[in-house]
Amino acid sequence: MPETHVILIHGAWAGGWVWDGLLPTLRDAGYRPHAPDLIGNGADAVAPGEVTLEGYREQILALIAALDGKVHLVAHSGGGLTATAVGEAAPERIASVSYVAGMMLPSGLGFAELCAQLSAEGEDVAGIGPYLQPVDGGSRVPPQAAREIFFHDAPDEAARCAAERLVMQPDGGRQVSVQWSAERFGRLPRLYIEARADRSVTLAAQRRMQQQVPGAQVVSLACGHVPQLAAPDHLASALLGFFAQTDSFLA
Repeated sequence: MPETHVILIHGAWAGGWVWDGLLPTLRDAGYRPHAPDLIGNGADAVAPGEVTLEGYREQILALIAALDGKVHLVAHSGGGLTATAVGEAAPERIASVSYVAGMMLPSGLGFAELCAQLSAEGEDVAGIGPYLQPVDGGSRVPPQAAREIFFHDAPDEAARCAAERLVMQPDGGRQVSVQWSAERFGRLPRLYIEARADRSVTLAAQRRMQQQVPGAQVVSLACGHVPQLAAPDHLASALLGFFAQTDSFLA
């Protein structure tokens, strides 16, 4: 029988390492997890100027092509854009898509546009934006800002290490939107795991995305932007419960 795979897609400035604490739990539950570094984040020779959402999509599609059976996609933060693009490109291979405080956006809408809508309504959705340091072709997050915005409720040592591991994020992989259709991505089972104390993708932004892209199951966690570090057991429970529902349906 083919294995059931889980591909975990990290967000901006991060790497596959952000999922390390979740991998043993997924393996113990019978899944085979994969947490790749997206191209251009320093783990390969891809230049920042060559990074695009299409490149991210093709990287994940190539990984899926090398695997047997269905694949659960799990995406954190900006990784949601890649998950949506992959779901649109290969819905026949995708068992489900889960967004962890992720960018589950309407077709053709960028996250900056969604935030502009909310800001016009009086919501504070600045997130990490005011702290970003521009570099050639991208941006960096200062460690102290990362601890305050991303990792404020994670254990101190884990927060310190994570903040120091963040890398330059190419703009071509972040300032993007995804075109998708109801017939392809729109038919996939979806889970949205909202982080109620998120200072980056704020709760107002998360809930606006849920309203604008309805149909996802929702699990609400009392944590900040990175439940992988702040609430890993609760995150694992939410994901495994959803996977079990989807796997039962597929069977």
